[in-house]
Amino acid sequence: MRVRRITTNLPVGDIDAVKSFYTDYLGLSTEEFNLGWVARYTDPETGAHVQLVTGDATAPEDSAISVHVDDLDAAYEEAVRAGYEIVHPLTVEKWGVRRFFVRAPDGTVINVVAHHH
Repeated sequence: MRVRRITTNLPVGDIDAVKSFYTDYLGLSTEEFNLGWVARYTDPETGAHVQLVTGDATAPEDSAISVHVDDLDAAYEEAVRAGYEIVHPLTVEKWGVRRFFVRAPDGTVINVVAHHH
């Protein structure tokens, strides 16, 4: 498994209420997607980005970060083999990703994700 990128998932009460801070003030002006409960905003020149999350729609807990990997099955198998707690099972989500949540030893919940083809 190789990590391709890591995205911070910021908990917010209302995406629309804080959107302009991230898009206008910080310059993350490209809205990559907005599902109502999660939205990603990116700087079109640098690729810097953040996800705003009001609460995960399909998982039992919210994640602190999303780790995008090149081989999701290998990542899942490695987490299970290592004995890490799987918080959300390996799932194909309707918005086009496969993912699972794993709890790090410090208690942080990590969304491990890859685009589903």
